[in-house]
Amino acid sequence: MTSTPPPPQGSAPTANAMRRALKRARDGVALDVAEAAVLLQARGADLDDLCASAARVRDAGLEAAGRPGVITYSKSVFIPLTRLCRDKCHYCTFATVPGKLRRAGHGMFMSPDEVLAIARRGAELGCKEALITLGDRPEDRWPEAREWLEAAGYDDTIAYVRAISIRILEETGLLPHLNPGAMSWTDFQRLKPVSASMGMMLETTAERLWSEPGGPHYGSPDKEPAVRLRVLEDAGRSSVPFTSGLLIGIGENYEERAESLFALRRISRAYHGIQELIMQNFRAKPDTAMRGMPDAELDDLVATVAVARHIMGPSGCLQAPPNLVAGEYERLIGAGIDDWGGVSPVTPDHVNPERPWPQIDELAERSAAAGFRLRERLAVYPEFVQRGEPWLDPRVLPHVRALADPETGLANEHAEVKGLPWQEPEDVFVPSGRTELHRAIDTEGRTADRRDDFDEVYGDWEALREAAAPGMAPERIDADVREALRQAADDPTRLTDPQALALLHADGPALDAVCRIADDLRRDVVGDDVTYIVTRNINFTNVCYTGCRFCAFAQRRTDADAYTLSLDQVADRAAQAWDVGAVEVCMQGGIHPDLPGTAYFDIARAVKERVPGMHVHAFSPMEIVNGATRTGMSVREWLAAAKEAGLDTIPGTAAEILDDEVRWVLTKGKLPAATWIEVVRTAHELGIRSSSTMMYGHVDQPRHWLGHFRRLVEIQQETGGFTEFVTLPFIHTNAPVYLAGISRPGPTMRDNRAVTAMARLLLHPHITNIQTSWVKLGAEGAAEMLRSGANDLGGTLMEETISRMAGSSYGSYRSVRDLIAIAEAAGRPARARTTLYGEVPAERVAAAMASDGHLPELLPVLGD
Repeated sequence: MTSTPPPPQGSAPTANAMRRALKRARDGVALDVAEAAVLLQARGADLDDLCASAARVRDAGLEAAGRPGVITYSKSVFIPLTRLCRDKCHYCTFATVPGKLRRAGHGMFMSPDEVLAIARRGAELGCKEALITLGDRPEDRWPEAREWLEAAGYDDTIAYVRAISIRILEETGLLPHLNPGAMSWTDFQRLKPVSASMGMMLETTAERLWSEPGGPHYGSPDKEPAVRLRVLEDAGRSSVPFTSGLLIGIGENYEERAESLFALRRISRAYHGIQELIMQNFRAKPDTAMRGMPDAELDDLVATVAVARHIMGPSGCLQAPPNLVAGEYERLIGAGIDDWGGVSPVTPDHVNPERPWPQIDELAERSAAAGFRLRERLAVYPEFVQRGEPWLDPRVLPHVRALADPETGLANEHAEVKGLPWQEPEDVFVPSGRTELHRAIDTEGRTADRRDDFDEVYGDWEALREAAAPGMAPERIDADVREALRQAADDPTRLTDPQALALLHADGPALDAVCRIADDLRRDVVGDDVTYIVTRNINFTNVCYTGCRFCAFAQRRTDADAYTLSLDQVADRAAQAWDVGAVEVCMQGGIHPDLPGTAYFDIARAVKERVPGMHVHAFSPMEIVNGATRTGMSVREWLAAAKEAGLDTIPGTAAEILDDEVRWVLTKGKLPAATWIEVVRTAHELGIRSSSTMMYGHVDQPRHWLGHFRRLVEIQQETGGFTEFVTLPFIHTNAPVYLAGISRPGPTMRDNRAVTAMARLLLHPHITNIQTSWVKLGAEGAAEMLRSGANDLGGTLMEETISRMAGSSYGSYRSVRDLIAIAEAAGRPARARTTLYGEVPAERVAAAMASDGHLPELLPVLGD
């Protein structure tokens, strides 16, 4: 029999240590890990003292939330969608094997009919939550699970969870709360549109319980603490109301338990997305490897609840399952809980089937005896109901509002629980807001330098400062610059990382030498011609709730500068661009919550129908993932459909820096680096080429630039799909991360020259076109980059809103003559190109020269 050894607890705390820790708790002073570990061992009168101060913290929070004296619960049904799991937790009786399921007459997954029968029965009895619990990715371990999914038409378990959640919403009205285990960032995007909330227990951050043989999580890949912490962070980044918590008594010691609580506090503070924490006590079960382990004692659970309350503070929501405490409800209330969790009148607790739920009437009576009124809540906590977007998807929000009390955000106990259509918002492409912003930004500017939800939408700024500090620390460079210069001149493909870093840090004469070497290489590879493209940017909406901290473009739908274009307006702008010689439209927009995943197809199709010859260069990898997850399609399927609708190439934006150390400071909710790479690779495999980009000069360092360049080379060697590399200097003026005092004020001229020159050297010979940005650098800056290894000026743009909203002072368009003049300032000839760097048809060249590549001054504002 495998069992977990007793935790190495060390000596008991001294009386003085306990007195000091209790006093700090009473006085409301922030605890540290050592003090929390001491308090977890409080017993007797000390535990009573600890609970009293914890209860005061809880009561202050309930008062501030507008529900003093209220303890909540959710009336739910428990749906064990599958009991197969790829993990092997040594205490679990929920997970089973295919043979046992077959012998019991069950399928590998519950069928839709079985799920809906439970959900309908719950709706009849007034339940409002469908708690969907299942094992982690069973198809990775069990062929029978994979076969069941394939036969039912699902690519993976997450696809089935999504599909059954939609049916529950439409056919029963219950709100899905999803517990599918360890999810990826992409999984969150797939499931958020079909659920009110999600959850996954952290359980513990004690790595030894996962890594050492005999540990309760040994052999369970999804129980690695780093994996589970990443899931919690991805939930916060995705603005998903999330439930987590600890499982105590599985072999952790008190310091490890305290560290786990502080890890939860850190994530809650950073993203404000943890809606509740469950403190669950271990109960040994027969027929498990840990059947001989003692149950967690009640005093241990009570102390853990009280310490958690002090660590999480008054705004935290704490739950303890009432069926696991043998009726000791008053002690848990006294320790600081404010919620009993899900209680079902229909289904058992399938994870702890030997412990039946209490009757709701009994729970109400026992809560009242402790001085609390029992109130029903929804699967999603009232604070998130009242916050609305971005925490609740527009397709789920009507379902939530149908069951919620609009005043409190709690459940409307008299609401009829019935199915409602799960559908995309109607009338998405109705022109709204400041649709003339592409013109007015140059004359009137933006309404304000920041959104009025600045302090909330991006996460916790103080936590972000702490996270950003290590990445911004410069490194000492010991490599010989002269030797690195000789290697760059001789064969830049053989530059080592230390040599490349030495050159990325170069300044003065050394930097001049780097730029000369890069410019010589440019001349040898692509010649002296400076290329440009006659193109129009069309940013079809700036409504976005992703929470990118570098972006000053994104607005809420109610903000003064928000706008959305109609399909006709998009097509009109493309037609106007064609009339003045454009060969391309570049179309990107915010991640508008109302935008269906098929809207991108409609946009591409609208342009192609109006202007068949126009090249559609559109949709960043972030938009592609958004489209795919909203439609339930794979990225490959979505890209194939977009190509059929008229998409020609994609911009390689949303890359920022392909290093998650930097990305998670720059953005709250954007796709991880690995997902960006996956999207771009898939596009290239389908014959959809892309640009590549790097935004630099914020919270990054040259070591991050080097890693980014190396990743781009790896992709290009594999796919050959990149057409160019575009340098994107960070515009700081109105960027939230700068206004919060975290980022640098953009790159220096030294940085710009070094990045441009080293892009030429490090991407050689794989990506041969290096583009500089006149929008961000101006004419003189762009000319300097042409002398530092760049060979392309980008486009005329005709309109440009993103950089201008961020504070760029260089305007929204350049005429053809302007671009030619920039090339001449660098002593070089200029010529027009296509998106793929081909020759421009003579008719297009003539049209562009006749109009000078920009729109007539008296063109009416669209939508007036």
